Amino acid sequence: MTTLAAPEVLTRCRALVRPALQEAVGRLHPWVGEMAAYSFGWCEVGGAPAEASGGKGVRQALAVLGAEAAGAPARAGVPAAVAVELVHVFSLLHDDIMDGDPARRGRPTVWKAYGTGPAVLAGDALFALAVETLADAGSDALRRLSAALSDLVRGQADDLLFATRPWIGPERVRPDEYRAMAEHKTGALLGCAAALGALLGGAPPATVAALDRAGRHLGVAFQIVDDVLGIWGDPLTTGKPVHGDLRERKKTFPVLTALDSPTPAAARLARLLESDGAPQEIAALIEECGGRTAALAEARLRMARAETAYELRPLLDYLLRRDL
Repeated sequence: MTTLAAPEVLTRCRALVRPALQEAVGRLHPWVGEMAAYSFGWCEVGGAPAEASGGKGVRQALAVLGAEAAGAPARAGVPAAVAVELVHVFSLLHDDIMDGDPARRGRPTVWKAYGTGPAVLAGDALFALAVETLADAGSDALRRLSAALSDLVRGQADDLLFATRPWIGPERVRPDEYRAMAEHKTGALLGCAAALGALLGGAPPATVAALDRAGRHLGVAFQIVDDVLGIWGDPLTTGKPVHGDLRERKKTFPVLTALDSPTPAAARLARLLESDGAPQEIAALIEECGGRTAALAEARLRMARAETAYELRPLLDYLLRRDL
């Protein structure tokens, strides 16, 4: 495989996968298909063509790279890329409803644009379409996709329950629990993408398993970098309001590791999190307690573990350093 910079890899893979993705979405009920197309950034509400951001296409790229890792042509990974991307967008539609998020990538979320019920229906349709896409690939592919979805649901459940737990005391969320949640919620589908591509490319079981592990490490790193951006990222680049995660009091990795710091600042941080403390002051205390440093160190560690799958290297540094 020719070595390319990460943006070029993503562009190449999106161009390869998009026709098949559009063909699959075109099989849906027209109204449901419009909502799906809107979620991918292909149209506006009402169906007028658009070219809004539909995301970077990391999962698509992992599936294609997984096939190439098996020595197969890139096109062998396209069904895996389509199936995983459909599941990913299905999960986003439902996540936005659960989290009450009104916007994604600078546009109203599907539930805000079309209504909650229609958005749930569109998400369900995308999941069914993902299963249909892999129907001809055999039971091993479907079993792997199903297992990844089960992990994703487990991670989402833990993430929702974290919000109900205290900041301090024996019931607080530990960093290790967060790592497990991130591997399930984010890493499982990334690992599935790379592994499915390799599986459809004819890779031996050891290669498929290694790529799944690499994708899971990448997912944890990806989630933690998102956490850092949610506190310190530039809103013009991330599309998120500054300190948005702190205003919502999300239990993210930088916060949890900062609270574990054996310093007086950690106690002050806990008091501010339990009260109406200003986000700017909270962010400063997280950094003082080492939360930002620990988060980036954890992300780099996970990236290093993912690097054992050399075909994924073009994406790693790009994903770690984006906008930090």
